[in-house]
Amino acid sequence: MAERNPNLISPKAMEAIAATAGAGKELFSEIFTKINNAKDKPKKVEVLRQYDTPGMRMVLKGAFDPKIEWDLPPGIPPYIANEAPAGTEHTYLEIEAKRLYNFVKGGNNQLNKIRKETLFIQMLEGLHAEEAKVLIDMKNKTLNKTYKGLTSEMVKEAFGWNADFVKP
Repeated sequence: MAERNPNLISPKAMEAIAATAGAGKELFSEIFTKINNAKDKPKKVEVLRQYDTPGMRMVLKGAFDPKIEWDLPPGIPPYIANEAPAGTEHTYLEIEAKRLYNFVKGGNNQLNKIRKETLFIQMLEGLHAEEAKVLIDMKNKTLNKTYKGLTSEMVKEAFGWNADFVKP
């Protein structure tokens, strides 16, 4: 048997690296799937509280607050899904959430409709394919249809929000 080059990483180390690829930051789609799979409402609320971040709150508020109107066409935009594996060449919805105001009616009146739609498509194409679906569901206000148990009432309870989706 040929002697292994000591400068190369061992096969066992390669397996460990492969097993943790993309680890660290969970995608919103993964978190919402955990909520979907939780057995009862208290467990769903607990999962949501466990992964509470400002970006998550923005996405959920955008999905459930009836006062937020998206200045984008209904349906699924014509975009090319980013097929890169989780944790590799894509952005995170958690980070992109701070730019969502650009797509809300009255949020950024400096952008015309074409520019808003172009920026939205670019955002979708930069996200992991599953997070892009979350973003589209948020815009279409259908997130609760994709992830059972993720309802406006459950979100309000988890974050202590009132009927206006703010902390009293």
